[in-house]
Amino acid sequence: MPHPAGPSDDDGAATLFGLEALGAPGAPATGTPAEPSAGPAFRTGDTARRLLPVREIYAEPAAAASPRGRQIRERFPRARLIEVDSHWNIPGLHGNEGNVERWVRVKGETLVLGERKTLTTRPNGRSADWIAPGPSNGCAMACAYCYVPRRKGYANPVTVFTNIDAIIAHLGRHIARQGRKPAPNQCDDMAWVYDIGENGDCSVDALICDNTADLVHAFRQWPTAKASFATKFVNPDLLAYDPRGRTRIRFSVMPADDSRLLDVRTSPVAERVAAAADFVDAGYEVHFNLSPVVLRPGWQAAWGELLEHLDDVLPARVKEQAAAEVIMLTHNRDLHEVNLGWHPKAEDALWRPALQQSKRSENGALNVRYRNQVKAEALHDLRGLIAARAPWLRIRYAF
Repeated sequence: MPHPAGPSDDDGAATLFGLEALGAPGAPATGTPAEPSAGPAFRTGDTARRLLPVREIYAEPAAAASPRGRQIRERFPRARLIEVDSHWNIPGLHGNEGNVERWVRVKGETLVLGERKTLTTRPNGRSADWIAPGPSNGCAMACAYCYVPRRKGYANPVTVFTNIDAIIAHLGRHIARQGRKPAPNQCDDMAWVYDIGENGDCSVDALICDNTADLVHAFRQWPTAKASFATKFVNPDLLAYDPRGRTRIRFSVMPADDSRLLDVRTSPVAERVAAAADFVDAGYEVHFNLSPVVLRPGWQAAWGELLEHLDDVLPARVKEQAAAEVIMLTHNRDLHEVNLGWHPKAEDALWRPALQQSKRSENGALNVRYRNQVKAEALHDLRGLIAARAPWLRIRYAF
């Protein structure tokens, strides 16, 4: 697919919140906040406080002193501020093997504030045309298969990048250089699509500060571009952002039993599906990520039930604009070892050497994915299930 310009660098309440639930059944760059909703913000309520009971904020001095940094500190006034030289290298947090046993607690009780030093937008071509420099790295949720913590070592709390004005300015320049999209592709028929949440979850970020709101507002000013992010968390505050069709939210879904085991601290899948119509009505484009597809005994029946549920509960206005990405599980040897220290039951489903083969990633990590023939057969089966149970669900790509 064509990319007129190459990668650019600019240096300028029903939510699962802990392991105890695993066994249970089933705009301008000035920091403009979202328009107020009719009631109190979700991010000040009990659910948000349970997900993010922040006790410590590690911060680079410039990040702490910035307008966004001050907003975050005011959001969590009781949290202890600890100044650090670099958000990437925090003694006692990163590389501390003892943190494995506190994996979930660290995610909720710790925040990191930093600035993105290098702003890079790089080509993608699968989910999006471009991967934007995201407003965060890490997540307060604890999905057992998440690839982000592979680089951080034993702890993966949210790192918020406070120089959101620089990120938005970079994106504005990049979008201007592209001009109009010359031809439709699997990402979108008309708009250049920018994934703004590759290493985090923008719905969770919106509980912390206005970075997500600022990006949604910025993209509604750019008629040739569209923001996109995947989420496993239903945050009703986003309904007030008025995206005007310029932001695509991709609700990640999987069978409920898989989610209860693997999607720790996320919104239940049924809740994500039920929210789709509200987000369409609020001006978002809503797609679904069938992700990750985990092969375990009975997986075909479980996915068939989920697809039937989508077909039963989603109204026509959601189905008419929906599309899906199908993403088979990729796991990682180091993450496997970490998971054995805090959630070994997950590895019974994720680590299946008889079905998997090694894959060296772009950054040199040793990953594992399903063997070629196993993956091909599974994708064939899943495509058949979609055709039979949810024929309206267009598959944008399967990987």
